[in-house]
Amino acid sequence: MKSLIRILIIVGVLLAGSYFAVRRGQLWLAARNQPKFRTAEIQTGDLRISVNATGEVNPVDRMRVGSFVSGPIEALYVDFNTEVTEGQLLAEIDPRIYNASVARDEAALKTRLAEVDRVKAELQRAINDEGRSTKLREEDAEFISQAELDQYKFSRIALEAQLQVAEAGVSQAEANLENSRANVGYTRITSPVDGIVIERLIDPGQTLAAQFQTPEMFVIAPRMREEMHITASVDEADIGLIRSVQDSGQPIYFTVDSYPDEVFRDARIVQIRISPTVNQNVVTYPVIVATPNPELKLLPGMTASLTFQVVELKDVKKIPNEALRFNPEKPQVRESDRHFLELTLQEEANEESARSALTPPVDEVASAAANAARRVVWVRETAAEAEADGRQVPAHMTDGFSGMLRAVEVVVGESDYRFTQILSGALDAGAEVVTGIRPRETP
Repeated sequence: MKSLIRILIIVGVLLAGSYFAVRRGQLWLAARNQPKFRTAEIQTGDLRISVNATGEVNPVDRMRVGSFVSGPIEALYVDFNTEVTEGQLLAEIDPRIYNASVARDEAALKTRLAEVDRVKAELQRAINDEGRSTKLREEDAEFISQAELDQYKFSRIALEAQLQVAEAGVSQAEANLENSRANVGYTRITSPVDGIVIERLIDPGQTLAAQFQTPEMFVIAPRMREEMHITASVDEADIGLIRSVQDSGQPIYFTVDSYPDEVFRDARIVQIRISPTVNQNVVTYPVIVATPNPELKLLPGMTASLTFQVVELKDVKKIPNEALRFNPEKPQVRESDRHFLELTLQEEANEESARSALTPPVDEVASAAANAARRVVWVRETAAEAEADGRQVPAHMTDGFSGMLRAVEVVVGESDYRFTQILSGALDAGAEVVTGIRPRETP
């Protein structure tokens, strides 16, 4: 009998030990399988709303200097990167054939002038002859006939016409001489503006042919130290924001790859061009941004990464964007808040249907955009909240939380790449919101 009792006691002890061991194992597995949520705090601080774009750095203008006359290049006085002033000699074309033209036209002018003097002398003689014949006719009609008098008269008229022709010939010769002298001047290529030679398209000894089109010799960028332009391509959806930046004078920042650690801040919008570019159904507009360049750090062709600050909000309550994108699974949410998941799924289904079906009316789209400001974020439910809701908190939850998530409705406002402004909602600064689930640790 005693042996049976002893056996029963041993069996009872073993069963009790097994029960507590299994229970402890269940609690350990439950704690191990409990999801570990990543959280972040609601902050109070500044929020800067901006639009980003890329653009190309270029001079304000490009003066293309060409040649009006043909001939071989006799001398070059500037090269790439040479800073020039207005009127400075850049190059010379061989002027010999043009100097010869000047000498020829000067001789032709002298000939025309001599012809004028000769015709004037002939005209003066004809005038004198006509005058004497008229006096003789007045003294006695028998001294000279009317036919002879007409001969003197028309001879004078003819010489007057010859004088006009000769004087016209002088004018023509002077014009030819002026043209030849201008061509000689065109052999001296000078700078039309103050600037920097950014391109040289000729070499010494090269022959220019300007019969059909003006050959380009140099490209000069004026005022490169004073101002450079950045041509940025901005999406049509952001043009309204860019206009507000231009009107309000908000700051513009940009960087270039040559100086990745330097932020250029002294920039302004000078023009939003109404000349759209369509590429694969994407419409962009060129926005011209001006910036000084006293040290010539900005060179033509550089790529600039720009940030247009639309508005800067001071001391606002803001939430990490990850918290707005987080959607928990149904078992992780307390039962009273699971309808928020169903609303979220319904909204996603409506968005997918709208993308695949016909476009909804614009007034409904605008209304949906307004309603999109109302969002749901998730916080970890405390043990006290769970007990107040009539649920028993598992004993293994020792960190003060029930292990479930609670929904909080908020109304959001402006957003940047990290945070979004909270306009209203039951969340104070310092409150923790769930942003994701940490991966399980492997044993």
